[in-house]
Amino acid sequence: MVVILMGVSGVGKTAVGQRLAAVLGWRFRDADDFHSAESIAKMATGVPLTDEDRWPWLERLRELIRSALESGEELVLACSALRRVYRERLTVDPARERWVSLWAPREVIAARLALRKDHYMPATLLDSQLATLEAADEALKVDVTGDLDSIVAQLVQELGLQRSS
Repeated sequence: MVVILMGVSGVGKTAVGQRLAAVLGWRFRDADDFHSAESIAKMATGVPLTDEDRWPWLERLRELIRSALESGEELVLACSALRRVYRERLTVDPARERWVSLWAPREVIAARLALRKDHYMPATLLDSQLATLEAADEALKVDVTGDLDSIVAQLVQELGLQRSS
């Protein structure tokens, strides 16, 4: 199974994903690690990516998901997947992929972004990400304003997953 945590930058995809993977004994991957150097440079200067920038990135992520499903590897992937068409592209086998939409009020996310150090995604792109975000009816929606352990416990329960022993 692959669990994909989606949402805007700063919502907590990486923190939640790392903790969830650790609790489950699964592998964690961050979609940010699959961006091209050109895309990272573009975002670092405050320029939002275009769909043309994203398609090769989405293809790399789709291959990651396909490979994990094919090999039976259990994976937690943190990926913005802001638009429905991106989520459709990443869906390899809907029966073995679970989407989780992480959300918090804008001011909570902005405060988190303001605390970030050494990340290429500037806080100035938050509004463009919020404008791009399309409802994910297929996803479990989780409010991430609480503490990390409670959020992960909720995910484990609502997704019906087993903690590693």
